[in-house]
Amino acid sequence: MSRPLPIIHRVTEHDAGPYRMERLDLEFSNGERRLYERLHGRGHGAVAVVPMLDADTVLLVREYAAGVHRYELGLVKGRIDAGETPEQAANRELMEEAGYGARDVRVLRNLTLAPTYMSHQTHVVLARDLYPQRLPGDEPEALELVPWKLADLGQLILREEFSEGRSIAALFLVREWLQQHAHG
Repeated sequence: MSRPLPIIHRVTEHDAGPYRMERLDLEFSNGERRLYERLHGRGHGAVAVVPMLDADTVLLVREYAAGVHRYELGLVKGRIDAGETPEQAANRELMEEAGYGARDVRVLRNLTLAPTYMSHQTHVVLARDLYPQRLPGDEPEALELVPWKLADLGQLILREEFSEGRSIAALFLVREWLQQHAHG
């Protein structure tokens, strides 16, 4: 069953730090009215990069995660700068955080974090055919590089230090995509 989208009667905005908070006055097809809030990021989106060292090995990074105050294992991630494509941002972030560039860079799909109240989207980017290339980044310390076999993804997702949802989802997406495209 396809439902018509709610009618937006009014939108009010206020500043919420790195986000813009909107309050929506909505009317649903059954006549019910509700106020919803949503956050809009001020940037151009983000990338989660899955760099493949070879056909079976992903390159993870370990970096300090202020939100949970520990070192977290995950993917190369970052914002898309003004004027960049997701592919360009992914390659730049890969060079800054891991010291590699990629000759084959492709967006597989977008992920949302909390679509019921946030507009933020992250582009999952597969990076292959890596070569050494470092750009200066904004990290306060060098990130530890951790190669991980995709065949051992089940062990990785059970590790306490690997908890970020975008990284988990992106690795499953890439594993599936690689399996589907293994023979052409």
